[in-house]
Amino acid sequence: MSNTAKPKMAIWKFTSCNGCQLSLLDCEADLLTLAGQLEIINFVESPNATIKGRFDISLVEGAISTPQEAERIHQIRRVSKIVVAIGACAVAGGVQALRNFRPNWRQTAAIVYPQAHRLMLLPKTTAISEHVFVDFELRGCPISKEQLLEMLAAFLRGRKPALATHSVCVECKARGLTCVMVAAGIPCMGPVTQAGCGAICPAYRRGCYGCFGPQETPNTSFLARQWALLGVSPAETARAFRNFNPCAEPFQKEAEAHEK
Repeated sequence: MSNTAKPKMAIWKFTSCNGCQLSLLDCEADLLTLAGQLEIINFVESPNATIKGRFDISLVEGAISTPQEAERIHQIRRVSKIVVAIGACAVAGGVQALRNFRPNWRQTAAIVYPQAHRLMLLPKTTAISEHVFVDFELRGCPISKEQLLEMLAAFLRGRKPALATHSVCVECKARGLTCVMVAAGIPCMGPVTQAGCGAICPAYRRGCYGCFGPQETPNTSFLARQWALLGVSPAETARAFRNFNPCAEPFQKEAEAHEK
C-alpha cells in the first residue's frame, strides 16, 4: 500500500441477518476514525452488490446457501488481498445451517415459505472457508465491535490481531461473576466457548449459548457429562451444540455423539 492511497475495504453479505454488518455501525465515533484511514468501497446490506476493482480487505458476513453465492464468493476472493469471515454464519454456518441435519430440508423450508419448491439452494449451507481461503475469522452472533476494531487496527498497522482464544469462563471470573452452572445448576456453554462477548449471558444469570463458537481446546465431552448430571437430556445437549455454530467441528462432533 502506498503512503498516499488509503486501503480499500469492502463489506459483503451472504445468507445472514445483517447483524454483523450493523456491528460496524455500532462502532459510532470509532467508525469516523476508521473512515479517515480506510476507503470503504462497498457497505451495503444487499446480496446484489457489484464487484468492481480490487480491495485490500473484504469483510464477509453470512454463509453460502445458493449456487449464486458459491460463485460470488470466489469472485470476491479473486479481487481481495485479505478476506475476513465475520460472524457465526460466515465462520460456522450459522442457524441456517441447521437444515443440513434434517432428512429433508424442503419439508422444513415449507414451514416458512409457501412455495418452498421454488427455492434454489445448495444441498447444504456452509461456512465461507468451505469455498475459499479465509485469512482471518471473527466469531460471534453478532461479532464484538471491540474485536472488529482490534482486527481493523491490526490490519492498518500490519500486525496480527490480539484476540482471546480462552473460554468465556475467564471473562466471567474477570467480571467477578458467580458461576451459574456451579451455583445455580444452569447449563452453560461457557467452558467450551471462545471469549469475546464479555460474558453477557452469565451476567444476567443465564447460561452461555455458545454463539462465539468453540474455544481453542474445548473439552466438549466433559461438559456434556456435567450437563447430564444436571438432568439435561442427550437431545437437549445435541441441540445446544448445534445452535449458532453447527458446522464448527468440535461442536458438530459432540452433537452427533448425543444423537446416536
